[in-house]
Parts: sequence; C-alpha cells; structure tokens
Amino acid sequence: MKIELEQSDIQAIAEKVVELMKPYLSQRSDLQENTIFDVPGLCKYLHVTSKWIHERTHLKQIPHYKLSNKQLRFRKKDIDKWLSSMRTSVINPLPKVRLIK
Repeated sequence: MKIELEQSDIQAIAEKVVELMKPYLSQRSDLQENTIFDVPGLCKYLHVTSKWIHERTHLKQIPHYKLSNKQLRFRKKDIDKWLSSMRTSVINPLPKVRLIK
C-alpha cells in the first residue's frame, strides 16, 4: 500500500511529534543539569587529570563539595558556571584577509 502525503500533512505530523516529545526532552536536560560528578567523571568532562582537579580543589579555585569521608563531588551546573567565568575575550580579532591574485 502506498500513501502520498502533502507537505501540509507532513508539517502537521512533525509538529505533533515535537509536541509529544517536549516533556521527555525537558526531563533529559533537567537530569543533565543536575548531574553530580566524582573526580574521574569530572576528569572525563573537562579532559584533565585527577592531579589537576585535586590541585584546583586544594587551592579552592573550582567549586566542589567535600563529603564526610573526604570524597569530592562536583555539580555540573556549578562547573559550567565556573567555566564561563574563566572565559577570556578576544582583544584583537584577526583582521579580514583578502586573497590577492
């Protein structure tokens, strides 16, 4: 059996699918926002060594939580905010280059 759909029908179906998926997509972003990292998890997220993370926590440069058994935990939301604060702006952007033949 072959069914031919018009563009308006396809658009209506797509809108309905998006509407039905919104609750699941928002739940996923909420879960990702509330992620808690341990040291190895943060190492993977930031692509750094555990030594680097321990140095930063000792110097109180990176936001962290210290549990009663001296284990470190990091909230993704805090780490992302900290990373944003570490961002440096470009002082002199590269000039536009023109190719001369």
